[in-house]
Amino acid sequence: MTVLDDLRSAVRGLSTNKLRSALTVLGIFIGVGAVIIVVAYGNGSSQAVQNRIKALGTNTITILNRGRFGRGPATGGTQSQSATITAQDVTAMSDPNQAPDILSVSPVLSSSETASYTGASDSGVSITGTSPTYLTAEDYQVQAGTTLTGSDVANHSQVVLIGQTVVSDLYQPGQNPIGTEVYFGAARFTVAGVLAAKSSATAAIDPNNVAIVPYTTAQDLLTGYTNNFTQLIVQAKSSNAVNAAEQEAADILASANQTSVANLPFTIINEQTLLSTSASTSSTFTVLLTVIAAVSLLVGGIGIMNIMLVVVTERTREIGIRKAIGAPRRAILGQFLTEAMLLSLIGGLVGVVVGLIGTHFKINGVKPVPTAGSVIGAFAVAVAVGVFFGFYPASRAARLRPVDALRYE
Repeated sequence: MTVLDDLRSAVRGLSTNKLRSALTVLGIFIGVGAVIIVVAYGNGSSQAVQNRIKALGTNTITILNRGRFGRGPATGGTQSQSATITAQDVTAMSDPNQAPDILSVSPVLSSSETASYTGASDSGVSITGTSPTYLTAEDYQVQAGTTLTGSDVANHSQVVLIGQTVVSDLYQPGQNPIGTEVYFGAARFTVAGVLAAKSSATAAIDPNNVAIVPYTTAQDLLTGYTNNFTQLIVQAKSSNAVNAAEQEAADILASANQTSVANLPFTIINEQTLLSTSASTSSTFTVLLTVIAAVSLLVGGIGIMNIMLVVVTERTREIGIRKAIGAPRRAILGQFLTEAMLLSLIGGLVGVVVGLIGTHFKINGVKPVPTAGSVIGAFAVAVAVGVFFGFYPASRAARLRPVDALRYE
């Protein structure tokens, strides 16, 4: 018999009991679809986490003036609450001789106030007092108006850059905010610029409900004068220099506070380390979920073996007749193996379609990202499962002796 003859025979055999064949196919396509969907959601979740980390800035290191550095318990007295992040630290980190891998250092003073303008208000606006380099480090773009300048910082200018959420809450559609005066609490600022919208899909807080002012003005009007910044945003010269820039910043802070790097009472967040850790964790989690989903393929394969054993039993006399008239063992083997492969092939194709449809739906805001590798791999495994689990029943049919098969009732 030719391959085409085997295929025709397989189609006839499977069509004699359509419901049984459909239920067998169901086990395969559920497994294939589950693998595709799980991998897609794993990739989507990983990308969402990495996008959230990247939103912290471009090649940046964030130094928070709270908590611990995380490299061991404090043992000395110099790492107490008196440790600070000062303007002198900013100057030292900006010195290329002391920190050759640091591109810029942006001091940050944080506050939260209610913004108001001609009767409209926006509560809980996140106010950042900083320097002009902050905008580049945190990937903010000025959509309209002017940006912060060094002169604004030096002159304690009462100017502000506002985000899109603040604009929509305070102004009428089409109204130009540039040049208007907005109150943050009791402090009055002139709107110098409007920030371009930033994606909030992966952010824990709204990155557009912000106001950015010179840090000197924030000290004057919002936080009160302090020589201790809330945090520093340190931008490395390249992605390859982030770790070196982190070490240089830590060394400078340790020297300024007369302690060791291990005992610094600051939290240092390295974007590259977070990205690497999140990628590794997401990959492990995706592999685990994929293995769990692949178990359904194994169950589907067992279903194929079970059904094919039943088919062989039901068609024992047919096998005996074919062998009695001269059909070789390989013809019988090919016939039943083709039936098993056809079941897995149909199940695999349906599973691919269902899996790809399933990746068009979001779960908890996560957009799934299907990959060609997962689709091809799941389909290939489905076919392999059909061959593997169909071989034993087909081999059993091929080994039947004609006299025994013809005697079977």
